Amino acid sequence: MSKKPGASPHTFSAAIVTGGGSGIGKAFCERLAGDGVKVAVVDLDERRAAEVADELGGLALACDVGDEAGMVEAIDRAEAELGPVDLFVANAGILSGDGPDGAADAKGLWSAVDDRWQLGWQVNVMAHVYAARRLVPGMIERGGGTFISVASAAGLLAQVGDAMYSVTKHAAVGFAESLAITHGDDGIRVTLVCPQAVDTEMVAVAAEHREASGNAIGGAAVDGVIAPRTVADMAVDAAREGRFLVLPHPGVSGYMQAKAADYDRWIAGMRQFRRKLREGIEAD
Repeated sequence: MSKKPGASPHTFSAAIVTGGGSGIGKAFCERLAGDGVKVAVVDLDERRAAEVADELGGLALACDVGDEAGMVEAIDRAEAELGPVDLFVANAGILSGDGPDGAADAKGLWSAVDDRWQLGWQVNVMAHVYAARRLVPGMIERGGGTFISVASAAGLLAQVGDAMYSVTKHAAVGFAESLAITHGDDGIRVTLVCPQAVDTEMVAVAAEHREASGNAIGGAAVDGVIAPRTVADMAVDAAREGRFLVLPHPGVSGYMQAKAADYDRWIAGMRQFRRKLREGIEAD
């Protein structure tokens, strides 16, 4: 979905940002509000949502995005107060860590829930589906709309030490592709954002649990940790131009090409990378 020659950049009137209370989501809210967009700050943490919304003059909505009824209610409230939503930023996400037994570990690393796989599926994937179910028909009637899907380089490659995160982010990438393919002719624009390490609480939590994981969750910072605002700015600019894929870490493109060129060699390389991470933990 590339920008047509001579086409004017898209503008947005009202936006919803999930996970908007901190990190990348907060950066999206700040960028959009700065552009004059009315913003609904959606977050599981009501206090954080309110702090960001108060600062920016937006609307705070407490919501569990993994619950379809809750998502629909949040969108209904946003449209009632801000007007028709023409931009949805699916940013909320979770990771959990594999734990000492690796990808087949039943318990996970720091997740307190009984089934971190189901929680990851609901938040990292189904939240995007629920939003699209509610918003796409109305967007089509009005002539179009935009979705920004904040996935991860783990959705194109893999996250060492967190199988749930890698699997669900791959699924999020797949849904973004399907949405763009199925509804692109209906005026629905999709921008997929796949960063590596970003300076957020999620990266900090993974670092805190590095030594506790025999599988060395991490490695995403190998190409540097970037600021949340960098991701938000790149994504919003791409969405305004109608571009699909955003890779805030340029090296990811090369990794994707290497993976496609020789899958077996790529798997072997990732095994080697995992071994080095584990050796680093043991050395510490």
